[in-house]
Amino acid sequence: MPRDLPLSNGRLLLCFDRDYCLRDLSFPHVGQENHVLGARCRLGVWVAGRFAWVGEEWGRELRYAPDTLVTDVRLAHDSLQIRLRCRDAVDFHEDLWLREVLVENLAPQEREVRLFFTLDLSISGNNVGDTAAFDPKSGGLLHYKGARYFLANAWGDSPDGLEQFAVGEKGLPGREGTWRDAEDGVLSGNPIAQGSVDSVLGVSLRVPAGERRPAYFWLAAGENRAEVQRLDNLVKSRHPARLLKRTGDYWTLWIRKESPPLEFLPAKVGELYRRSLLILRTQTDAQGGILAGNDSDVIHFNRDTYSYIWPRDGALVAHALDLAGHPTAPRNFFRFMARLVEPEGCLLHKYNPDGTLASSWHPWYEDGQPQLPIQEDSTALVVWALWQHFVSYRDLDVIKPLYRPLVKKAAEFMCAYRDPDTGLPAPSYDLWEERRGISAFTVGAVFGGLTAAALFCMVFGEEELSARYRQVAAEIRDAASRHLWRPEAGRFARRLCRGPDGALAPDLTPDASLWGLFAFGLFTAEDPRITATMACLRERLRVPGPVGGLARYEGDPYHRVSPDGPGNPWFICTLWLADYLLERGDEAGQEEALGILSWVADHALPSGVLAEQLHPLTGEPLSVSPLTWSHATYVTTVHRFLRQRAKTAALPAAAAYAPYLRPEDWIGRLYAQTCDSIHGLCQL
Repeated sequence: MPRDLPLSNGRLLLCFDRDYCLRDLSFPHVGQENHVLGARCRLGVWVAGRFAWVGEEWGRELRYAPDTLVTDVRLAHDSLQIRLRCRDAVDFHEDLWLREVLVENLAPQEREVRLFFTLDLSISGNNVGDTAAFDPKSGGLLHYKGARYFLANAWGDSPDGLEQFAVGEKGLPGREGTWRDAEDGVLSGNPIAQGSVDSVLGVSLRVPAGERRPAYFWLAAGENRAEVQRLDNLVKSRHPARLLKRTGDYWTLWIRKESPPLEFLPAKVGELYRRSLLILRTQTDAQGGILAGNDSDVIHFNRDTYSYIWPRDGALVAHALDLAGHPTAPRNFFRFMARLVEPEGCLLHKYNPDGTLASSWHPWYEDGQPQLPIQEDSTALVVWALWQHFVSYRDLDVIKPLYRPLVKKAAEFMCAYRDPDTGLPAPSYDLWEERRGISAFTVGAVFGGLTAAALFCMVFGEEELSARYRQVAAEIRDAASRHLWRPEAGRFARRLCRGPDGALAPDLTPDASLWGLFAFGLFTAEDPRITATMACLRERLRVPGPVGGLARYEGDPYHRVSPDGPGNPWFICTLWLADYLLERGDEAGQEEALGILSWVADHALPSGVLAEQLHPLTGEPLSVSPLTWSHATYVTTVHRFLRQRAKTAALPAAAAYAPYLRPEDWIGRLYAQTCDSIHGLCQL
């Protein structure tokens, strides 16, 4: 089930599903130590002797308040004659989840309404050795294990706090969970339980006919009891409504401080652009990690999640945030990556938010030989994205400590890690993490990374080293023309792989990742070979049926639901077609690209969340949702559209795009000179 509503402040992350159940809660890192891990923390309502958990029998509308990370959830239950309007937020500064529930009584008489909040925690990702207990000092319920503490509290009509509570065991024979205790409207008051435990809090409201009354719930997260009690006191002294407002105000200021000319786009495209930036922030850890996606339901597919930092994904997300004028998270990301570079000069498959090495299925040893279990595009794109960051912000003091341990070390690796027969980057795993070989996407990324390294060397006055990197980039470009371009097929191969006899053979499967051949400067979009390749992808990867979009590659089996067509539509792959159309530079391509941006907006969840894939027949989200990469690609394509429109729009409209027509400066001239140098070195 997708996560319709993620919320975060960089340390505390919450994710709600379409039934408005809290399904993921991680702390103190975004995406690491999931303390709910897919269980359901619910909201229940008792009125006039009847009880209902919020879920399918309710009318549900899950959205955010505009330009904020504060939810705006509308719930209605006709037979209970109740409507709820809920606001949730993770405080932008403190590790607090705040919830306001505005209860509207649709009955013709005053009624008592009881609200119940459940906490089904498995602290640090397992349910062994947890404790849940009533805390008399705060009047709330405390869950703890080790250095992880969670204190829950609530207000109804009474300012004295909880009116009912219960804790107990769960997941044992005859003990489904303490949440069942709420269904008669009265909680047992059991004060403590240990092992595998859950808890329920209850408050009541007297709501006159046709009127509304608020109740509040909050959860404090910390590493000791004193910290969560401090946060509990803060909520009581400031009032939850004031804390909700300050968080909403913060995110509104954040999203509006930089604003491209979105008024020249359809309203839904501009709205999804702003929402995508906010979603990107929810998936970003305060220590620098950018998570691929936090949706623990995917654990049922392969007993693992997407709650990791892939350097490639993170680099592309950092680039999107840089384009949007939000450099803080990218700077933290580049510092985070610099600490993780291996002695050889490469980055490994993926990492945890605390910087430790994450799980992997890429072997260090195969066919009797040791190998580096890497995706080389990850190493290259971190350097490429760092240069794009420097072009935007000229923050030399940020770049200087990264130059030697990240830029030069990675560039030396890229120069050395080459196939001796072709001169192309040596085999590594492709960006889909499925097959090893010399992939076209990796070739494009390494070219971009080496070009960026050469530019950095020019900035730091190491011209001889810059010339060396330019020479290697030129050799790779020549080799790509000789080996990846297949005249017999009239298009580029997605990969070269060695057969049993050791000979290189082309893999001609149409694959959206061939976008990488022009995206990082290896070839131009106007190159007739790119034109022919993209024409093939448009034809072969278009998904038949009512949803449309482009698949990853022909025959993609991942989460496949229909035998017809090449696979499921992916947002990033469809947006890559828009990138190509925009890079071609003609107005017809701009209009088609704008249609793709509108298609993405039409297939987002009502909250604005983008999944990884869509069901090709129903349009329902598949796999992880949200996928950080989907939102970053959308942001990047919007900026690509604005840049191209700025070049072609007639006045006076073009004046609004003036910020996207950056005047040529020393960095622009340096880039042009470096590209000319590389092209001059190329033989083909």
